[in-house]
Order: sequence, then structure tokens, then C-alpha cells
Amino acid sequence: MLPVEFLDMMQQQLGQQAPLLFRALEDEPVVSIRLNDKIDELSFDADADEVPWHYDGYYLSERPMFTLDPLFHAGCYYVQEASSMLIQLALEQYVPEQSVVLDLCAAPGGKATLISQYLGQDGLLVANEVVRQRVFVLSENIQKWGNGNTVVTHNSPALFADALPNMFDCILVDAPCSGEGMFRKDEQAVADWSMRTVRTCVERQRSILSDVWDALKPGGIIIYSTCTFNRHEDEENAMWIAEELGADILPLRLDPAWGVTESLAGYHCYPHLVRGEGFYLCVLRKHRADYTPMKLRVPRKPAGTPIAPDTLETVRSWLHHPDDWALRQADRFITAYPMQYKELIDYMATKFLCISTGFGLAEERGKFFAPQHSLSMSKALRQEAFPALELNLENALAFLRTEALPMTNMPLGLLMVTYHGIPLGFVKNVGARCNNLYPNEWRIRKL
Repeated sequence: MLPVEFLDMMQQQLGQQAPLLFRALEDEPVVSIRLNDKIDELSFDADADEVPWHYDGYYLSERPMFTLDPLFHAGCYYVQEASSMLIQLALEQYVPEQSVVLDLCAAPGGKATLISQYLGQDGLLVANEVVRQRVFVLSENIQKWGNGNTVVTHNSPALFADALPNMFDCILVDAPCSGEGMFRKDEQAVADWSMRTVRTCVERQRSILSDVWDALKPGGIIIYSTCTFNRHEDEENAMWIAEELGADILPLRLDPAWGVTESLAGYHCYPHLVRGEGFYLCVLRKHRADYTPMKLRVPRKPAGTPIAPDTLETVRSWLHHPDDWALRQADRFITAYPMQYKELIDYMATKFLCISTGFGLAEERGKFFAPQHSLSMSKALRQEAFPALELNLENALAFLRTEALPMTNMPLGLLMVTYHGIPLGFVKNVGARCNNLYPNEWRIRKL
């Protein structure tokens, strides 16, 4: 049962359209995914229609058991709500690929992986999450997606304004909200909703926006979004950004056939009009002004341990285009991150709590360095560097449960395991069996 106050509010907001929305919220949720460019097509049989506003988005007629697909665990696609893929249009129309972008409230990672794929190696994404439990889920999804152009951080919005003023070309604030757009997917969202919650969310959203505002360059783009319907958290906040913080609201080029509703400030996806869940999006440009670009003060002596020449030669051989990557060793671990943004990332490592920078390349084990699991997920991996052990579905799922694999006639030592040619991780062949090196915290616990 939908809350009475919500029904009254939507009746005032939508008029004759309101009963159609209420009926739509009783329907089954829409299932959609977005493909990674690791693969060219769906990895399972399904009735699928294309999401019209994203070239890699697909609707599925029913929800498969994603846990039973090894390519889901390999980051070949992301189960993402179709309406939220609209941020692709904002990026294409207003954000060059050679941009530094901040996704401020990034967990669990659907929009962050979309942005990282849009930017490619020309841009840099900083994906931040303030909630500790959620930041590790974000980091896992970023690693599985395989783009090394991302730094994952766990910091407050205000730190970005203080430590990186006028730095970002674009900031996405997918703000914590009252969750009305998730009503048909999440019964708890219905139970938790109240007008008091709406008012609390408005205050929190404005605080977040104010705290991070100075990190956005004059003339930079802010993408403000929520998964809710009400005007208090949506249009009124967009107008508040424009009037109080100083920005111009920008139009998006949309096909009317998609059913997206343009309002006085931004765009709504209503489930009775759009094949997707509730979503609100507004794109704004910060008022232009003269400013002096920040001069980054990075310590002359880099942090970490110098990498031994023979180790350096080995780990570079694992990468396509190794000159594109800066390498840093800290304790037992070697990390690779974009050489183009080395100065900025080195600076961030001194000021921010960085959960990951780029991707983990190698880990010291005894007297040698072994590849980290995130290398197997990375698109920078040179697969030819490791003997490949192709697994069938049964053994691939056993590997993902962190079970030892049966003996093989493959060479002794490190092997890369693959499924349909896509890397899943590494094993160590000791002869009688293959010891599993899949991260224990990522393992499949139930089938």
C-alpha cells in the first residue's frame, strides 16, 4: 500500500496522470543490463530489446540467475536500471571525453562504470562513496569493469572543495533521496517513506551540493539526479542550484518517443511512460568566471618502494602499452594508474583516502611477484603473458566458489583461467591440483 501523503502529493503533481503512475508502481520491475566493451553481445539466451538512449543497454524479458553466469562475475555487463542510463546523453552532449569527472555518491557503481567507459583512457573518473560499507562494493565493481582510468575514494564532499578547488570538468551528484522511484522494486523504500524523510533529504542534498560546489570549475557541468519523483527533491533543488550556487539549467536532446517528461527544470522518467524505474535528471553549467588553475604540490620524492629493475621488466610485460601506465609499489603491492594523470593521482594519494588508484598489478609472494586479481579484470592486460586454462561452466562456477580445480596437463605455475575466452582470474598449478587465487571476499557463497 502506497503512503497516503505520497498519493496526495503525486495527484497534485501529475493530475490525471497520477492513477496511471500508481498502477505502474504495482507492476513487476523492469530488468535491464548494460554491456561492457569486453564483449560484443549478450552472454546468455534472452529476449532482449535495446534501451533506446544507450547503445550498450538492453531490456530483458525476465530476470535470469546472474549468479550462474561466470561472465557476470567477470564484469562483462552490469545490471543497471535503464532510466539511470540517461546520464550517457548528458555526457555526450556536454562533457568531452578528455575530462576529469567526479562521481560524488558513486556506490554501488552503475553510473561510475558508465562514466568510466564513456571517458576511456582520455579522461579520469574519481568515484567517491562516503559510506564505508558501500565503498568496497563500489571498488569491486570498478575493478571488475576493468577500466584503469578510475580512482575510488572514501571522503566527505567538503574535502574535494578544500583540496581540489576548480579541478573537475564535471561532477555527478546522484543524491541520496527518499527513493520513490524504487517503490516497486523495494518494499522497504515504501515503508520508510514520509514527508519528514523528504524534507530531511532536501536538506542533505543541498548540504552535499554546497560542500562540493567549489571543486567544480567555473563553466563546468553538474549533473544532478535522484531516484525519486517529488518536486521538493528534484525541480526545487535544481532551481536552488541555479539561483543560490550560480548555474544555468541546460536542455537535453531527447526523442519524444522515449516518454521522458520535460519539466520546468530537468527531466523525469515516470514508470507509466518510460520502460524503466523512477528517475530525475537535471544538467547545469556553473557560471563562468576567471580563475587560476590549482598548482598541485606533489612531494618530490614519491611515496612507496622503488621497483627492482627485473620486477619492473616482468610486470610491464603483462600490460598492453605499458608506457601508458605509471607504476607505484607500496609494501608488497604494485599498482598501475594512468600516466597522463600521474601528478593529480599522486597528489590525491597524499590528501584523500584512496581505496584504489587505477588497478592492482602485482603482489609480492615470497621471492617473486604474482599478478593481482584485478589485473585479470583489466582491459590493459596482455592475455598472451600467461598460459590460459579455458573452463567449462561447471568448473568456472567451482572456481568462482574458490574451490581447487582438478589437475591439468597445463604447465606448472601461474595460469590464467578463462570462460568463453574472457579472463576470470588466476590459479597456481602445483601438479596434483590447481590452487585457486580468486579473492575470497568475492566468492559465490550460494547457488
